[in-house]
Amino acid sequence: MSAAARKLNVTPPAVTMQVQLLEASLDVPLLDRSGDRFRPTDAGREVVAAVARIEGAINDCMAAIESMKGLAGGRVSVAIVSTAKYFAPMALGAFGRAHPGVDVTLSVGNRADVLELLRADAVDVAIMGRPPEDLEVVRTVIGDHPHIVIAPPDHPLVGRVGLQPTALTGQTFLMREPGSGTRGLMERLFEAEGVKPKIGMEIGSNETIKQAVIAGLGLAFISGHTVAAELADGRIARLDVAGLPIIRQWYVVRRTAKRLTPPAEAMCGFLAERGPTFLPQAAE
Repeated sequence: MSAAARKLNVTPPAVTMQVQLLEASLDVPLLDRSGDRFRPTDAGREVVAAVARIEGAINDCMAAIESMKGLAGGRVSVAIVSTAKYFAPMALGAFGRAHPGVDVTLSVGNRADVLELLRADAVDVAIMGRPPEDLEVVRTVIGDHPHIVIAPPDHPLVGRVGLQPTALTGQTFLMREPGSGTRGLMERLFEAEGVKPKIGMEIGSNETIKQAVIAGLGLAFISGHTVAAELADGRIARLDVAGLPIIRQWYVVRRTAKRLTPPAEAMCGFLAERGPTFLPQAAE
């Protein structure tokens, strides 16, 4: 109730009253209030499903109307994982200049946040490094996405050639938060290579991680695109670890079943064609 109230910018009692009025109108409980948690009853789940169908129908209606406008107007909503903010805004800005009549909205979050927006059809397209496996999506490659291990320039491992991954065992690593795609990739790599690092701080921002590495608080496994500037000016060093960089891909992703407006279709095509030109090059 409190979370719903925050999202709607009303008080929790106002949300409670609306739910009670809806239950009174339907003459059936919608929430199971047993214990200290709220769960939807069978009737509640039916209402939620109906709301989703209604919102889907409204979105389809708006998409049909927008399609009549072509690229002279309309809007496109884009979600990006936080790591992509080092190139995606520039790409979206270029798209906006090419199509000044189109309103572009941007949402930024970690991988879990972006997946939730896709599932809810809350955005038209997403830019991410690993498309979902449990959703039917259309994915188009934008370009290579390198992942590396960084350290402060004076770290003892800097300058050593061909380090084996096990050399990282015992080193303090600064971690992204749970739900981050970068963290998931690091954990899979370390498990496969038998690396057992010392876990330092858990940080939800690449910018803060970079500053912490510069300050000598630890190492980090991070997207090379997020540290291109720092590598170029020598504030951060890349460790020469065997098997790295791990090259993944950047993708533009959309739900297969979602009906796209002409602006959204144009955005997908623009990112597939012009997206690679906005990827940072210094890390390569």
